Amino acid sequence: MPSSKKLYNWYIALVAAMCMVLYGYDASVFNAAQGSNNWLEWFDLNAKNDAYLIGLVNTAYTIGAIVSGFFFGGPIADYFGRRWGMGIGCFLTIVATFVQAFASRHNLGAFIGGRVLIGLGQGLALTAGPIYIGEVTMPEVRGRVMTFWQTFYSVGSFIAYWIAYATNLHRKTLGNWDWRLVVIFQILVPLIIIILLPWQPESPRWWIKRHNNIDEARKALRRIRETEQDVEDEILAIREAIEYENEAISGSYTALFKDPSIRKRLGLAFVINVGQQLSGQGTLNSYSSAIYKKIWTSSETINLINALNATFGILFTLNALWSADRFGRRWLLIVGALGMATCMLIVPIVGLKTPDVVAADGSTTKTQPVGIAIVFLLFLFIFFYKPSWGATVWMWTSEVFSMNVRAQAVGMCSQSQNVANTIFQQFFPIFLANEGLKCLFFFFATNILLAIFVFFFVPETKQVSLEEMDALFGGQNHVEKGGQMLAIADSTGHASSDAEKNTAVHHEDKISAV
Repeated sequence: MPSSKKLYNWYIALVAAMCMVLYGYDASVFNAAQGSNNWLEWFDLNAKNDAYLIGLVNTAYTIGAIVSGFFFGGPIADYFGRRWGMGIGCFLTIVATFVQAFASRHNLGAFIGGRVLIGLGQGLALTAGPIYIGEVTMPEVRGRVMTFWQTFYSVGSFIAYWIAYATNLHRKTLGNWDWRLVVIFQILVPLIIIILLPWQPESPRWWIKRHNNIDEARKALRRIRETEQDVEDEILAIREAIEYENEAISGSYTALFKDPSIRKRLGLAFVINVGQQLSGQGTLNSYSSAIYKKIWTSSETINLINALNATFGILFTLNALWSADRFGRRWLLIVGALGMATCMLIVPIVGLKTPDVVAADGSTTKTQPVGIAIVFLLFLFIFFYKPSWGATVWMWTSEVFSMNVRAQAVGMCSQSQNVANTIFQQFFPIFLANEGLKCLFFFFATNILLAIFVFFFVPETKQVSLEEMDALFGGQNHVEKGGQMLAIADSTGHASSDAEKNTAVHHEDKISAV
């Protein structure tokens, strides 16, 4: 039976992981909105003729997230604390939800402005959240806890798609509220997070790094560690690592470029975060409705498939719970990439080698058995993606950086996902319109390259403590080096104290002699 402190440790980490619901919900909101004829009509859009403009609406979010993640997420999480980073991000998300939901008719600019604002908010929350989880959990369970980070992405998609399915069934009665309700429900989870955050401890590593406040760090650790010895050992390890980073490298973000081992980690993290989006999942999340329209004409069927996809996504992500700390991060990334590549090879072949069915309006679709086969393969793609390039990329990114650059590095690397997404989504709608399912061959090739990259370049990080991660990448062990520095400082301090005492005694002897 887990102790109360272990359960509490899981609880506070899961509250932080709920920030990922914001991301999952929002990614699915736009997919659901563009599938609504009422939304298209409200903003004077045509799905075929305005493909570029619809892509721009989706890109607006990523622009806000990129700016936030690269320039504000790290500094806010470092200066005000991890909880404030998450809280401010959630607050901006709530404000942006109302801007989007109540944008006036024909005013697409207001809706786009809401998308930018929600990107800014989520850029803050998605930087602070994984850092907080990594800093409060023990190394032996960090992988399992971070699994829920990606699981909550699927939870967000689950909520959004099932609401979209329900509103679509009653779209004639609801009118424009069919898409507004999907948007408005986005306030639910950030509101819960804002209510819960003040009652949980701040990161002990932040207390020492930002304020050198060992007492507050000790108070925080006493709430989540079993014994006093565990608390003191972790306090010492944190102090040693931070001492080395401040004295030998740099306490500022310049260490991102001064330390070769950090530069190496930054490069690797950029590649796997960009790879996450180019694996095909980012595109499927935003444009699955457009892809399914090439197979089915019924919007109800498409919404039901999306909702089921999100439901199974939750179950598939949980596979990382038992595999991440057993087989390791590398194994998951390689197997996941090869599995996704196989799916992205078979889907377009099935689409190209089966006959089209011409509808009464002249549009072409596939027979129902073919459609079911393609959906099965896309669900199988999710089976491989969720525990690997979904959960594990976030897991690896949040744990490899040292304390002095962790917030900024995680913010930059996670938002490189959005950089890749922004660029790719500008031309994917046109790519899809011109090439159909053949465009999925691109993702087949990308996933093969990602598997090769991980095999040759990405080291295993399972069950390595945050303070000792540097040695894995060819850097100095910050705990050992910092411990030596602290020992030297302590011995110098003791020597100075002894010298002062000797001087005082010598002075008293002189007075006595007089």
